[in-house]
Amino acid sequence: MDSVFEEALQSAQDMQARLQAKALADPDFRGQLVRDPRATIRSELGMEVPDGVEIQVHEASLSTLHVVVPSDLNDELDEEQLEGISAGTFCCLCL
Repeated sequence: MDSVFEEALQSAQDMQARLQAKALADPDFRGQLVRDPRATIRSELGMEVPDGVEIQVHEASLSTLHVVVPSDLNDELDEEQLEGISAGTFCCLCL
C-alpha cells in the first residue's frame, strides 16, 4: 500500500478513536456528534470536512453489528483530496 494511503488510513483511525473516546466519556458530546457530526468534527478536531463528503454516525447497540468496509484504494483521488491528506487537514478515508 502506498505510504500516502497508509498515513491517511492511520490518521482516519486516530481521528475515529479520538471521537469515540470522547463520545464514551461525554454524553453531551455524543449527542452533538450524532446530531451534527460536521460541526462537531470541525469543533473537536479543527478540521473542515468538504461539502461533498457525507458523514454517517452510527450508535452501537447490543443487537446491531456495524461492519465498515474500507474504500477501494484503487479509486483515483482528486487534487483537493491529495492536498488535504498531505497537509493533514482532511482524510478522505475517514468518514
